[in-house]
Order: sequence, then C-alpha cells, then structure tokens
Amino acid sequence: MTFISLLYGLFLISTIVLYWGFQNRSTRLALLLFASLIFYGSVQLQSVPLLLLSAIVNFILGRAIGDDRTPIRYKRDWKLSNQAWKAANQSSQYRRVALLVVGIVFNVLLLLGFKYGSLLFPSSAEGTAAEVLGRGWGWLDPYLIAPLGISFFTFECLAYLIDVYRGAPISRDFLQFSAYRFFFPKLISGPITRYHQWSEQLEKQELPAIDRMGEGLWLIASGSIKKGLLADNLGLFVDLCFDNMQRAGSFDLWLAIVAYGFQLYLDFSGYVDIARGSAILLGWTLPVNFDFPYLTTSIADFWRRWHITLGDWLRNYLYFPLGGSRRGLSRTCINLMVVMLIAGIWHGSAGSHLDPRGYLVWGALHGLALVVHRWGDVLANRADWVKAWWRSVPGTVLAWGMTQGMVFLSWVFFRLPDLKESGWVMQHLWHYPADAQFAQKVYVESLGLGRSELTLLLGALTVGMGVAYLCDRGLKLQLNWPVKLLLVPACFYLVWLLAPQNSLPYIYFEF
Repeated sequence: MTFISLLYGLFLISTIVLYWGFQNRSTRLALLLFASLIFYGSVQLQSVPLLLLSAIVNFILGRAIGDDRTPIRYKRDWKLSNQAWKAANQSSQYRRVALLVVGIVFNVLLLLGFKYGSLLFPSSAEGTAAEVLGRGWGWLDPYLIAPLGISFFTFECLAYLIDVYRGAPISRDFLQFSAYRFFFPKLISGPITRYHQWSEQLEKQELPAIDRMGEGLWLIASGSIKKGLLADNLGLFVDLCFDNMQRAGSFDLWLAIVAYGFQLYLDFSGYVDIARGSAILLGWTLPVNFDFPYLTTSIADFWRRWHITLGDWLRNYLYFPLGGSRRGLSRTCINLMVVMLIAGIWHGSAGSHLDPRGYLVWGALHGLALVVHRWGDVLANRADWVKAWWRSVPGTVLAWGMTQGMVFLSWVFFRLPDLKESGWVMQHLWHYPADAQFAQKVYVESLGLGRSELTLLLGALTVGMGVAYLCDRGLKLQLNWPVKLLLVPACFYLVWLLAPQNSLPYIYFEF
C-alpha cells in the first residue's frame, strides 16, 4: 500500500470514519494502532514483530527512567538528613543514567545491526573473510534486511528516552505509546516527532473544522502532485541518465544532477505533505519538514529549512550535547563535522546498494561547508563592509549560487553512493561528449523532450519555487479553503492522467 494509490485512499477514508465514529479514547487509539499495523504490514509484514519488540523495550525503559528519581518517601521524610537525601538522590541519578545508556545502546545497536550488520557477517558467496574462516554467513542475509523506516523509528525512540531523562512526561499507557510509535502517516519516513508533543495533542483532540479538513485534503492533493506528477517523471530521466552515464555527455550529467535534486525534494516533501494531510484528517498536526530549502543563501540556513525535523534532532541530541558553539570556534567546527558524518552514517547502509562510503562523503562535504560558513561568519563580523556586501543583491545572488551549487553537487554522492560511479560523474562534468544515440534513446524516445525543453522545465521549477515563496512570505497570499477543495479533484485527475504508469518508490523509504 503506497500513499498514491486507490487502496490507500480507501484505507484512509475507512480509518477516518471509524476513528471519529468512536467516542472512547482507548478505542480510538486501539483502532489507530491496528490500522497502522495493517498499513506497515502491507509493505513489510515480517518486520512488524521486531518493531513491536522495540516499542515494548523503549516503553519499559522510559517508565524506568522517569520513575527512578529520588523516592517519594525520602522527599516526605523531614527527619532525613541532608547527607542521606543527597546520597539517595545521587544513587537514583546513577540508575537513571545507566538506564538511559542501556536504551541508547539498544537502539543504536538495533539500527547499526540492520544497516551495517553485513560488514560483520559477510556472505561467503562474495568470497569474503567468512570463507577464510571456513564458515558461510550467507544464511543471515534474509534476516539482516532493514525494516522500512528503522532510522526514523530509532531516532524517535532515542528522542523519547532522552526527553524523559531530561524531565519530559513519560507514557504510562502502552496503548497510547504504541499508537504514537506506529502512527501510520509518519511511520516509514517521518517527519520525526516527539512523544510529549503528540500526547499534548491527544488531550485536546477534536473533530477538525471544515477549513482544517480542506487543508488536510489540499496537502494530500498537492503532495500527490509533487510525488506522482513531478518527482516520478523527473526520476525517469535521472534513472536513464545515471544508468547510462558512460554514454551521457557533460551537459546531460549536469541536467541529471539538477533533476535529481528536484526529484529528491519533491519526492520527500510530497510524502510529508500527504502524511501531514492524513494526520490532520485524524485530528493530529505533524511538523513542517521543508521550508523552501533551495532558496537559501547559506548552508546553515539550508539545514534549518531542509528535513527540518532531522536537523532539529541532530541539533538537540547530538550538537548541543557535544558542546554546540559554547566551547570556542575550533570545538564548534569539530562538532559540526561529527554531526554531519553521523548524518551520513544514518543515511547509509552496507546491507543493500546504499554504499555507506558515498553517504560519508556527502556528510563530510556538508560538514566542511558548515565549517567554512562558520569561519566566514567570524571573519565577516570583523569587517562591516564585508557583511554589507554579502547582504547586497550581488552578494545574495552569489551566496545563493555557491550554496545551491554545493548542495546539488553533493547530491551526486547521495544518488550514486558507490564512489567509483560518483567519482566518474564528477570527473566528466566538463567537455565530455555524449554518445550519438543517447539523445535519441533518452530524450526523444523515452521522455519526448529535448535537452532545451528539459532545461526550461527545470528552470520553470526554480522560478515556481521563487514565486511560491514570494506569495507566501512576501505578499502573504494563500488560497482559502473553498478554493483548495475545488482544486483537490483537479490535482488527483492530473496525477492519474500524467504520472508514470509504475510509480517509483519513495526515495527515503530506503533510509
């Protein structure tokens, strides 16, 4: 079951009708959990028991961390000496830290085990170290298939345990906790949420008003346009070009890089829009995950507006605990590089075609760009004229070009994590002629577009984003809900009419 399908539409409508048909909160949560398990099971049934086990373990650990504070009897015993109270409090704190460490190790090992377990247990069929030992580990391969959404699932579990340790409310109801963990709109590819925000919404939940329902349907429709009409059609060209990269010319490779950048954005943001729209119809609000990232003029601003919930997670649970920017410029730069390398590891996998080396390079490039940006800020603050120039129109245009040039070039390692392939592309971006038949096979026969038409299309997408940003932020113009409702059927019809016959899988399902 995929988001852009008639089956998902029927599933969502049935779930919404039944959900609001019940008045009892526990019944609603049970229905939501059941529907979420059906949704996930339709995609990857064999992973459901593992994720349930993970949810149980994290629920138990969360309760233990939240409950294991200074015993109440000590707080109420006025005869207790200060020394005894401090000893009891210190002992409780040690136990909480130990439980948190256990939870972090459990979740990290679970994630790394599925993503990189094949490095420890290589298949003997590939002639690896297992043959030297005389033992084949190939029998483990079917069990090392990473569950869809394991990265998002694990990050939410880690966030819950750390938040509870820091004093956030704990969950004492496993039904409520599991309904949160398996909430189907966000289950596989986010956005990444935090339990206490979800539980606060549950306390105030009510049937959405007509304008909110219109917003939910509009998000689903516009997300379908992004994914089905735009991302999937761009993906056809990207796949054709990179699958035949030796026959493509330098200009074709540049077009493919830009097209992939748009494909990735439209694919992922389209998924999030559908997820947010589905959640609204069920009475929930999921966080915004994208905010015009391709219009940013610095790499730091890019990460504030691209995959926003991942950026928040990295900042709150990695960057700040490492010291953030409080320990000097050199330490700040080290922290930025470490965080982005971990982001690369999070995206990579050794158990599939997602070669981890390419994602490490991608993370290192973004880390290096953040370091350069931080040093640039320090130098600019020492000279007012430099700061003023970067704020001028020429400076802004140059900053935008440099930022997006770095972002799009780094996507090469994201799309082609095999360093031999990505390295080949980087080496042939200039003055490399295309095969004589490449244009005929790819542009004319497969796409029905020439190079110039595709270039204009990509330019139109860029201009369209700029116009949308101007209307939304500059002119404060937005469609009202009756207009959105009128446009919803038209959007679905366009997707049905113009989307590729076989929808491409969501890119972030791989992570």
